[in-house]
Amino acid sequence: MNRLRVLSIVATTGLSTFLIALDNSVVYVALPRIGRELALSDAGLKWAAAAYPLALASFLLVAGQFTDTVGRRRALLTGVATFTVASVLCAVSTTGAALLGARALQGVGAAFVLPASLAITSHDLPHRMRTAAFGALTASMASALAFGPVVSGVVTQGLGWQWLFALNLPLGLVVCALCALVLPRASRCTEGAGRKAPSAVPLPVNALACVSVAAFAYVLIQGPSHGFTEPSVLLCAVTAGGGLLALYCSRRQGRSPALTLLLRRRAFTGGLLTQLLWGLGVTGVYFYTSQFLQNGLRLSPTEAGLAFTPVVCALFATVPFVTALTRRFGDSRVAASGLFFVALGLLLVALGSRSGRLAGLLPGLVSVGAGSALALPLTTRAMRASPEHLSGFAAGLFSATREVSGVFGVVVVGAVVTFVQDARLADGAPAGQSLSAGYQAGLYLAAVLVGAGVPVARWSLRGTATARTPPGP
Repeated sequence: MNRLRVLSIVATTGLSTFLIALDNSVVYVALPRIGRELALSDAGLKWAAAAYPLALASFLLVAGQFTDTVGRRRALLTGVATFTVASVLCAVSTTGAALLGARALQGVGAAFVLPASLAITSHDLPHRMRTAAFGALTASMASALAFGPVVSGVVTQGLGWQWLFALNLPLGLVVCALCALVLPRASRCTEGAGRKAPSAVPLPVNALACVSVAAFAYVLIQGPSHGFTEPSVLLCAVTAGGGLLALYCSRRQGRSPALTLLLRRRAFTGGLLTQLLWGLGVTGVYFYTSQFLQNGLRLSPTEAGLAFTPVVCALFATVPFVTALTRRFGDSRVAASGLFFVALGLLLVALGSRSGRLAGLLPGLVSVGAGSALALPLTTRAMRASPEHLSGFAAGLFSATREVSGVFGVVVVGAVVTFVQDARLADGAPAGQSLSAGYQAGLYLAAVLVGAGVPVARWSLRGTATARTPPGP
């Protein structure tokens, strides 16, 4: 495969993930105006923000299975096309219900994009390019998350919130054209051809996983505001618990051989665990850092968005060196060092926030960005550990873990932030100091969670080969 073709494939998957990640972050700044124009209640505003990630997390496993069944190229085209159509429906929505439905459809489309993009990167590129390609995917998503609030503020103020979704139409058409022209047509594995694949995941198992994830997300979103004893929250908690128990029993009975096969592979299991810990810590911090910058440091939404650019710049600057570092020191040491620097960065942000100035946060934000880049071998090795005929399902499971851990991270870190903040207020501390104390406590918890991934990374990648090893298990 020539270099131009490789770069074209990387650009296509990068643009696809950028598109869906951007739409996951731009809506927050626009929510007040959306609420006024569509007469949404507070609960309606929450669901306008939650419908997208909820649908995304719920359909990831089904989308992964679809990717393995119809092929990676077709799955990515399906996801981008669905996302683009849903974006147009969002732009023309005149009621809250129409907007919520269109946002959920966007999440479904995004759910098909993520596994297909990861699977293409894992199996349709030369082995020597995969770490760099995963770095490009991570950088594109980080860029979307960093610049989403900036784009949202400018577009909403100048053109109106509808244009946040309308702009996805030309971008989506460009990505669809690239998918059709650039991606390999034979992007479905033929492993097991001529026999029934014993690792196929039954549709009922996938459906049960979707229901469990959706119910679990509902509990995490609605529980803190409505109370965990509210009937609908209790019902969803029972549903989620029962679904997870049924999934465990089905795996024990051999009804989910794909899941069993993947979890027996140390690199994949370790990648899931570290992704879970990273999402629990970093996602919650990202959410509350944005609030701290605006409410604590009195920055505008645009300025708060720009404050995250050191993370993106550090990530971009570090990614080109990851492959060379893994050749020199091995995947295990580099990935563990990356998680260590992320945890260290969170501690530095906590200490820097005491100064009450944005400059105090910058060293920590740079460390988080650089550490996230160094942790890339965890994703690379986890995806390489999956058999090619399960690449879509593995990518879906990996992405679902990230999405669910992100929602849970906001809740866990937020609980600590709120508890400490309320305690300081009860002691008579000023509101600004109470907010800062709560934010710092949340950062300390996040640092512990990410730091716990360091020994997991060492364990999961212990004895694995460096980038010169031939691809595939």
